[in-house]
Amino acid sequence: MSSDAADRAQRTLEEGISTDFTTAMSYGDYLDLGTLLSAQHPRSEPAQHDELLFIIQHQVAELWMKLLLHELHSARALLASDELAPALKRLARVKHVQKQLVEQWDVLATLTPSEYAQIRPFLATSSGFQSHQYRSVEFLLGNKNADMVRVFEHSPTEHAALEELLGQPTLYDEFLRYLARRGYGVPEAVLGRDVTQPYRVSEDLVDLFATVYADPSEHWGVYETCEELVDIEDLFQQWRFRHLQVVSRTIGMRQGTGGSSGVDFLRRALDLTFFPELYAVRARV
Repeated sequence: MSSDAADRAQRTLEEGISTDFTTAMSYGDYLDLGTLLSAQHPRSEPAQHDELLFIIQHQVAELWMKLLLHELHSARALLASDELAPALKRLARVKHVQKQLVEQWDVLATLTPSEYAQIRPFLATSSGFQSHQYRSVEFLLGNKNADMVRVFEHSPTEHAALEELLGQPTLYDEFLRYLARRGYGVPEAVLGRDVTQPYRVSEDLVDLFATVYADPSEHWGVYETCEELVDIEDLFQQWRFRHLQVVSRTIGMRQGTGGSSGVDFLRRALDLTFFPELYAVRARV
């Protein structure tokens, strides 16, 4: 190879690029990669090749959920202060994060039943059901269930955080309060509901949204928010369904590691809805 060809095949280090990080901050320092990349601790004996996949898959999911919570908390606060436009920006990002969570199931689906059987004993009683961040996302979106808080009694910090979320309005609650402040006829029973309880459909609220959907241009900001919320629920259901599929193809009808019925337990979650009126109104359009 000629010297000119070799030069073209290799990118030379530019003079201005930093190379001395004895005192300066490096990429690894900023991201704390030493901590992050050393947080995988396979427990299988003898070591099983596929356990690292299982660990990283769930750790990455927890990182995405941390961002989901960051954005959902912000969106809820912005709605509470009547800042709809930036709240919609947050919800748009939420949807992109959700897509990452849905698509990453494809990676775990490469784990065959035989491969999973080699690492399952080392999971003991641990289960994704015990993810406090996942439960926090569900509480923020509206699937309140006080019984779920008991799962976290072993961790005072997580238990307290979920107790606090249980007593706070959901994202949808704040959207409906925003509508009421804007002059929309949100029923008083909805505005004054016990936010610790799961949300229940209001036929009067379906009527309100039917008005919005009958003339989107007149109610564009509200109409757009409704559709953003439907997108979020749609993606959440896709995540649930992909979870169900991957568990089904990996362990079949066996009991889950955390003691749940496994596939049947996950299937029942598909019947849950966060924003019932936004689906009910479609029969009126």
